[in-house]
Amino acid sequence: MAKLKINYPKDKLQNNSTLWKYGMVVLTIVLICIFLPKQPRFRYEYQKGKPWNHENLTSPYNFAILKTPEELTRDRQHILNTVQPIYNLNDVASKEQIDQFNTDLNEKWQASQLDSTEGADINKYRAVGNALLNYIYDRGVISLNNRYQIKGDDSLKNDPTAMEYNFVLVHDNIAQQKNTVDSYTIETANHYIKDALSRNKDIGHKAWLAEILKSYITINFVFNESQTNKVEQNALANISTTRGMVQKDELIAEQGKIINNDSYQKLESLRKVYEDESRISGEQNLVTFGHFILISLAMTLLMVFLYFFRKDIFNNNRLLFIIFIVILVMLGVLSWAIKMKIPSLYYIPYCSVPIIFRLLFDTRIALNIHILMVLVAGLFVPNSFDFVFLQFTAGMVAIYSIKTLVKREQFLVSSVIILATYIMAYVGLVLTRNGTFSSIYWVDILPFTVSVGLTLLAYPLIYAFEKLFGIVSDLTLMELTNSNSRLLRELSLKAPGTFQHSLQVANLAEAAIYKIGGNPLLVRAGALYHDIGKMINPLYFIENQKTNDNTHEELTPEQSAQIIISHVLKGIEMARKHQMPEVLIDFIRTHHGTTKVDYFYNLAVKDNPDKVIDESIFKYPGPVPFSKETAVLMMADSVEAASRALKEPTEESINNLVDKIIDHKLMQRQFANSNITMRDITEASKIFKAMLKSIYHVRIDYDLSKKKDS
Repeated sequence: MAKLKINYPKDKLQNNSTLWKYGMVVLTIVLICIFLPKQPRFRYEYQKGKPWNHENLTSPYNFAILKTPEELTRDRQHILNTVQPIYNLNDVASKEQIDQFNTDLNEKWQASQLDSTEGADINKYRAVGNALLNYIYDRGVISLNNRYQIKGDDSLKNDPTAMEYNFVLVHDNIAQQKNTVDSYTIETANHYIKDALSRNKDIGHKAWLAEILKSYITINFVFNESQTNKVEQNALANISTTRGMVQKDELIAEQGKIINNDSYQKLESLRKVYEDESRISGEQNLVTFGHFILISLAMTLLMVFLYFFRKDIFNNNRLLFIIFIVILVMLGVLSWAIKMKIPSLYYIPYCSVPIIFRLLFDTRIALNIHILMVLVAGLFVPNSFDFVFLQFTAGMVAIYSIKTLVKREQFLVSSVIILATYIMAYVGLVLTRNGTFSSIYWVDILPFTVSVGLTLLAYPLIYAFEKLFGIVSDLTLMELTNSNSRLLRELSLKAPGTFQHSLQVANLAEAAIYKIGGNPLLVRAGALYHDIGKMINPLYFIENQKTNDNTHEELTPEQSAQIIISHVLKGIEMARKHQMPEVLIDFIRTHHGTTKVDYFYNLAVKDNPDKVIDESIFKYPGPVPFSKETAVLMMADSVEAASRALKEPTEESINNLVDKIIDHKLMQRQFANSNITMRDITEASKIFKAMLKSIYHVRIDYDLSKKKDS
């Protein structure tokens, strides 16, 4: 993977690099210790249905056995079933309704003209109506509540008017226990009136009186919801969360024996008691110190890795700052999730961390930091083995799935692969634990889906990091290699020959980097832009000349050499003007290294045999390539340009040309500062030869066919 060579201004952060570097490390460790939970961890790992893999465990003290969530739910439901709802007697309402009946009866009697009916006496109707209303209100009119229906009687469930339950009636601070069967609802009260009138022989217009009385039936047993809820809460607060005791020295788990439901609940109870007592007993300082040791060890390993394998990042405080801030944010989110007790810790997009570091840096850094993050999180999360296994496998898949980023659609493909990995790992863990598909709860896959969805937020974050810290990711390189970008479009118009040359160099260099290892996107982008300086004086470069006129004929060799050499400096100026990343400017700066413009140097020597020629005038300013990618570009640029001058491009001539150019670069020590090996150079030269033969083979066949036709 390419090393990022980024130039930053000389600010305070850079001038005190060592102090800032180790200050950031210590500060990161301290903040992680502050963020993460402080309680000590139970030192045993165990799973229900799995053997106990530790020594025999006996109870260190007496403790109560906690009830399971299912047992607590059952107890809660039982308590709620035993709580009797509270009703208040509203005697004002009943008195008002009876008085209103007596007031309205005369008017309704006259309107119905019953006084003209033989034997009709209003006083009899009044007396019967008052007697019925008083009887009904004495027994009470209640509104039934489905919540308190007595279970087990299907006839009651299907008939809401026949629900039966006990309740407490409160009047003048005196509580009285009653049952709904002893009271009426509005419906049963009306039904009672009709039945009672049907048996009364003193009045004749029974249906009329029943319809009148119906309007004066109202509820006088009023449900007191707030008081009932208070009674329920008090009852629930008294539910015991434990069942039974474990005595000191009692065997809890035996080595090699399967952990059943009973032993599992005892272990869970011991773990909670252990963690609670440690929190209360004042051992937090020792726990924090232990966390400090473990986190310091993990951070030290990360810094050692960077020192040995990515010294460019180790020496760059800004890049270290990015690493530390991402670690802190993710562990801070994890700590918040643990303290808030969210339903599942798998909602956290843990895979976004390796994706960010893979795209900003490389695969090794992403994998190392992901391992560090998962191991630190495993110190604090419940079921740490499951968490570590799931996150570690998903993180590796996330890194591998975007190893070579060519298209943006790989983001979605990567997300689907990560989700599939989560599901497969989850199913595998459940099956190994319980041995049955029935124990797989598919609703548990929802957190994985949400996590993968949130992981997509890593991509806009990468853009933010690039802008804030000047890093070049593969996403930016993909955009820069688009031939419709402003600079490349301008190059194709002003210097079409150079543009075609750059495309061929990009193909050669990219193929070589694929073979020997490196960043293909980086070398392709560098190749496309390495000659943009030729746009200033395009006709002074042979590939852009449209006629046989040589613009150099009117210039001295020194002047010609300076024009040729200036395309490097002009290219750097143009790239910076267009805010090109510094890592691409390195390709412009180094693609000729410190070599000479040999043609014009030899011409100057020939024209001035008695004069000492100053070689520095004919030398490129350099520096020489300092990475594998820039070294490959130098070779690809030289062999492609030289191949155009071959009069008869045969296999032998191409092989000799490539070997001659590369040997010449080696003699001039142009690769002394780059991390490229002789084996890499040999493999690259083979690629160049094969591709050049393929390119010119078509032209040779075409020319031969023309000769035969002629």
